[in-house]
Amino acid sequence: MTLSARVIAIVAASLLLGGTAFAQTTAPTTAPASKMAPAAKKAKKPQTAASLECSKEADAKGLHGKARKKFRSECKAKAAKPN
Repeated sequence: MTLSARVIAIVAASLLLGGTAFAQTTAPTTAPASKMAPAAKKAKKPQTAASLECSKEADAKGLHGKARKKFRSECKAKAAKPN
């Protein structure tokens, strides 16, 4: 093996084994704060009576996930529609 081949092999091995140390950077400290600011400003809306009833019905049926979301959406739409 020639000298240049050895140098290339050593450089390649060192980049593979320790190359991640060179790529590390510190995370920006302002990014999480800027993402949190709009969410923190939102005031939580109080639930309506229809929403609470639909939630109770979904609990009674044991619905979770997408099925619960679909059921509550349909239930609230029915409650909002005048008879």
